[in-house]
Amino acid sequence: MAPVSKKEEKGLGGFVALMAFSMSMVALSIDTMLPAFPDMARDLQVGGSNDIQLVVTLLFIGLAVGQLFYGPLSDSIGRKPAIYLGFVLLILGSLLSMVSQDFHVMLAGRLLQGIGAAGPRTVTIALIRDRFHGSEMARVMSFIMTVFILVPIFAPALGQVILVFAGWRSIFAAFILLAVIAMVWLGLGQPETLDVERRKPFTLRNVATAFLVVINNRVTVVYTLVAACVSGAFLSYLNTSQQIFQVQYGLGLKFPVYFGMLAVAVGIASLLNGRMVMRLGMHALANRALLLLAVLSWLFLALAWYFDGHPPLWLFMLNGFALFFCIGILFGNLNSIAMEPLGHVAGTAASVIGSTTTLLAAGLGFLIGRAYDGSLLPIALGFVSLTTISMLLTTRLENQELSS
Repeated sequence: MAPVSKKEEKGLGGFVALMAFSMSMVALSIDTMLPAFPDMARDLQVGGSNDIQLVVTLLFIGLAVGQLFYGPLSDSIGRKPAIYLGFVLLILGSLLSMVSQDFHVMLAGRLLQGIGAAGPRTVTIALIRDRFHGSEMARVMSFIMTVFILVPIFAPALGQVILVFAGWRSIFAAFILLAVIAMVWLGLGQPETLDVERRKPFTLRNVATAFLVVINNRVTVVYTLVAACVSGAFLSYLNTSQQIFQVQYGLGLKFPVYFGMLAVAVGIASLLNGRMVMRLGMHALANRALLLLAVLSWLFLALAWYFDGHPPLWLFMLNGFALFFCIGILFGNLNSIAMEPLGHVAGTAASVIGSTTTLLAAGLGFLIGRAYDGSLLPIALGFVSLTTISMLLTTRLENQELSS
């Protein structure tokens, strides 16, 4: 593919903003809810202290299931119609959660929200792959992630404000409004990127063939598993962040501030990655970031063990900032590496990679989060285990590549 033209570069800002806003519905659906966990648990009569984490986990399960559907669908009917369908389901799920009087109904709504959010989350990646590839795609993804990361920086504060003035049910009304805005913006601001002649009929045979192409690619499989491990470690923190900051460290209403400070690390990393990836290449950059993440995870465990699970807040924040900086480098590059060999089946590739990553990450993050006992030791052990597995996977792949 030819380099990005000056005309395309000029319009890149609007494209990045639209893609980031569309993908941000996932982060908004998670991070805006975090300050509302205590009120939701009280109103819906949630049992165990860790059970409220299911509000996050069920959304991710829906996201994983939905991604298997949207990619092949977008290869058949086009990118934009598939995204529209996702937004409609997200709105319906938000309505169900908003009116729920029972925790199980809430979880059903969150599952539907996740299935809906999978549409923009998955298909926008395929849409980006339609326009860019290789390091150029990694560069664009990094810029999108930089805008995207503003959401977790400010979303908990937004949720806190809505919670104070209107209650937690109004947070779901905000989701509906934002989904409508995204649909209108997509309709007016983004042409369809999949030409009719490039579309593939939505048949089980075509889908199965594309799936086999994806799972038979060694690089794609390894980097999908690595992305799942890194995301799983991050989700273990996300699941427990409200308990860590508001309960363990007693920060109360200051929770969004400290949560946002760590989210800034991911944003800075994504911005720098957009520049570094063009110079170093995404493989080298990802491998270095993964090695540093593993080292920092062992440091996290050492600190947690030394302080009996309760390191000073400033020390936890310092180590967390470094950890999430590495994760910010990895987020865009791991997906781009996994997608790189599969441009001819980009929609299904995005589905398989996204679904596998999300489902595994949700399970891993939930298991680690459930082990939270008011101490940081379970989270630190989770980080060490998953980053060590990631290092073993990439090292084995490199050895196989050298020997073949």
